[in-house]
Amino acid sequence: MRLLKINLVISFILINSLSSMAQSSKDLLVSGSLDVIKTDYSRFLGKAQIGFEGNYFLLRQFSASAGAEIWTGDKSSFMMGMRWYPQDYFFFRFRGLIGQNDVAIGGGWAKPFGEGFRFEAMGDFYIDRSEFAIRAGIGYVIKQIGSK
Repeated sequence: MRLLKINLVISFILINSLSSMAQSSKDLLVSGSLDVIKTDYSRFLGKAQIGFEGNYFLLRQFSASAGAEIWTGDKSSFMMGMRWYPQDYFFFRFRGLIGQNDVAIGGGWAKPFGEGFRFEAMGDFYIDRSEFAIRAGIGYVIKQIGSK
């Protein structure tokens, strides 16, 4: 019985510590990322694709996003999209790229570290170009934008 109580207390502490690191509605996630691998790369470091993004959490599991995609050798784009988090650190995303006139769908994983920081790894499929990219980046969660 004593072991059961200890396990329950430890489980409660772990669950609460994990949820305290998760985003909630009205939070803002700002992030930057870089394509690590992309199907149109012909040589290592031959070109770069960098993205900057802001995600405003309308609900705990849903965010609206906007940002910029800077591509060397191609047009840069304004980006609008959304993320859906079925679990705290796994997400699916949909993005429209205005400039490249393309749509990207993908998913990713976020690992919190430090106070408010997170490492993100993502994969995207660009529909019009029929290309796939794996991207890594760093984000920072600003808690409770617009609350009093």
